[in-house]
Amino acid sequence: MTQFALSPRVRTSPFHRSTIDAGLSAVTVYNHMMLPAYFGDFEAEYDRLINGVALWDVAAQRQVQLAGPDADACAQYLTARDLTKMKEGQGKYVAMCDHGGRLLNDPVLMKLSDDRYWFSLADNDMLLWCKAVAAERGFDVEVTEPDVSPLAVQGPKAERVIVDLFGESARSLKYFWFTETELDGIPLVLCRSGWSKQGGFELFLQDGSRGDELWARIMAAGGPYGIGPGAPNPVERVESGLLSYGSDTEPDSNPFEAGMARFVDVDCEPDYIGKAALQRMLAEGGPARLLVGVYMDSGVPGAVSGVESWPLLQRTAIWVDTDVVGSLSAVAYSPRLERTIGVGQIERRIVELGVPVRVETPIGTTSATVTDLPFIR
Repeated sequence: MTQFALSPRVRTSPFHRSTIDAGLSAVTVYNHMMLPAYFGDFEAEYDRLINGVALWDVAAQRQVQLAGPDADACAQYLTARDLTKMKEGQGKYVAMCDHGGRLLNDPVLMKLSDDRYWFSLADNDMLLWCKAVAAERGFDVEVTEPDVSPLAVQGPKAERVIVDLFGESARSLKYFWFTETELDGIPLVLCRSGWSKQGGFELFLQDGSRGDELWARIMAAGGPYGIGPGAPNPVERVESGLLSYGSDTEPDSNPFEAGMARFVDVDCEPDYIGKAALQRMLAEGGPARLLVGVYMDSGVPGAVSGVESWPLLQRTAIWVDTDVVGSLSAVAYSPRLERTIGVGQIERRIVELGVPVRVETPIGTTSATVTDLPFIR
């Protein structure tokens, strides 16, 4: 069996010991950290997320903090979205682009105060980018990775657990809004968010020495609701059409090709990195590729123990006749749809024409049908 070799370059989270005790059986690497992927019973983990409540260690979702008099201006310059009306306690899903309009990350930006922001990041070295931009532009701001480690409580019963822990006021939190609070003296930020469409919260621990304490407290509160361990779920995320930066995107993908058009403001007054390039893309006709769903037809391998339909370690080609018109980036057997589905980027002209496509699989190519995302609303 292939072993996963650890080194100081791959960090563990403050909840690592708790995840081991909970039966952690597979990990991946995300933002140079171990990210739990699987706890040995995929079907139970999926069921908890869809019908109950699950606890995820997502500490690998690192934060970049901007702190100082120019934090507001720096956050705006780094973000392809108008932040002028953003309020304290509010989060926004944003695109961070390079000067050519290429997507570098799709974090949730959280405004803690006028002089303090967090970018809650997908997998990329954005700390280095933010430090360089702040220095080159001369912003009076300190750019750091703070001692902040999120835990996600996800699923339709997540709110009951959070209310039992924090009181009825938690119900009033709107999506992506948050509050700084504490639990039994453990400092944290409570946010209604998470990488699923099943509802839930993230608890941003602000003292890494108390990770196991926080894990145990949530598990105890969630006991009456059947809480159990889990991880960002590859099946539910495909069903829900959630973007996985770096998996669903190419190095040259722009936010429009990644399905983020409604989160990009090209006509706003503030300037930001990539604005001119994004304006030019729209003026020249819009994205050349689109992020879409794909229904696979018969003959495709089904789920094995609930895990993804086949190991998709790299993109596979999507064809029309003899031409490659796109690539498949994720595939899953959906128990709710009872069929195999996928996510991929396909040339816009093909999507608009509505022509059938073919997808490479381990047993050859199969016909497939392109559809809008998400599969399940």
